[in-house]
Amino acid sequence: MPANDLMDDFPPAPDRLVTLSNWRKAPFSAWGFRNVRRLIPTANIAASPDASGLEMSLEEIGHIGFTGHDSHPTTVKQALGATRTDAFVVLRRGRIAAEWYDNGMDAATPHIVFSVSKSICGTLGGILAGRGLLDPDDRVIDYVPELASSVYAGCTIRHLLDMAVGIAFNEDYEDPKGDVVRYRHAAGWDPLPAGEPPIDLRSFLALQRPDGQKHGELFHYVSTNSDVLGWVYERACDQAYAEILSEYLWVPLGAERDAYITVDAYGAMRAAGGICVAPRDLARFGEMIRRRGVANGRQVVPGTWIDDINQRGDPGAWARSEIAEIFPQANYRSQWYRIDRDRGVLIAFGIHGQFIYVHPEAEVVIVRMASEATPLDPDRVRGWRRGFDAIAEYFL
Repeated sequence: MPANDLMDDFPPAPDRLVTLSNWRKAPFSAWGFRNVRRLIPTANIAASPDASGLEMSLEEIGHIGFTGHDSHPTTVKQALGATRTDAFVVLRRGRIAAEWYDNGMDAATPHIVFSVSKSICGTLGGILAGRGLLDPDDRVIDYVPELASSVYAGCTIRHLLDMAVGIAFNEDYEDPKGDVVRYRHAAGWDPLPAGEPPIDLRSFLALQRPDGQKHGELFHYVSTNSDVLGWVYERACDQAYAEILSEYLWVPLGAERDAYITVDAYGAMRAAGGICVAPRDLARFGEMIRRRGVANGRQVVPGTWIDDINQRGDPGAWARSEIAEIFPQANYRSQWYRIDRDRGVLIAFGIHGQFIYVHPEAEVVIVRMASEATPLDPDRVRGWRRGFDAIAEYFL
């Protein structure tokens, strides 16, 4: 069903109605991912009153070929039209080299970016550390004593940033009875089943238990770690997470459009996956990372924080992880994936096909937003990585 046929009457017909129960499922997700605040409570992330411009320097890149998913040869143009891509922006030296939209999207429409939110969160941590508001080596419970009886009692902020917490949480998005289902209920992303007692996000975080692994030794991807990071930031700044994002990142970045973030019943913000942002602003964010934290002629993120992402991270911890097959030879640092250690290529990645790709040598930043039906298909992820690499090679 075309996205423009969803929610198109008053009221919509049952087969075109997007609800809290179906908004992440195809075909409803094509509407749901760009209309999250009509389904879930949100908090605003104010844009800059002096937005930075993005010049146009368009290039024809549709012909660029690569090996897509299932090892099929394709081109950029073919792949965009065949893979439920909603938005695609390519920056070359900070100028828009290519732009493509579908499924009701445009340059100014906020779209949920799922776990790309984590990379935004990790970057924000560098700003706060640079300003002396927190230290990555601090204990989590020094900021959030409510977690003293949880797995996070023995963690540092650095353990959260690097997904190095020994936590008994299985990030399986399709297990109908697993940890992620309960997590979504707590965050307000799914309706609570009849008879199940309500729980809020912060209370859910306090229930998380250890798995016996020592903190800091294994990369174990768990979204709750990023939500705890957001809570730590709130305590460090005495501000709500959305306000911190706006003041320290979105405004200095020169963001053109307000973003927003989902909140639970008590106002807790889902730092791990709830940010919704316009495509061009996400491209501005990626360009700032490419330029070592600089935007609009000012150092927004300490350059040393970007250097640390590129130079640190534990390849061994990554190689032993459950998702190492997605990006072989990668490592993870401060909520970013470094997928090419020789060239310093970074990726921010979210389920259902969300990406920021940063290739410093080619001076390229690529943003993709999508409404893929499957939350996580490693073969599709690897296919798009090859596509991004092919675009970067074209510009080298």
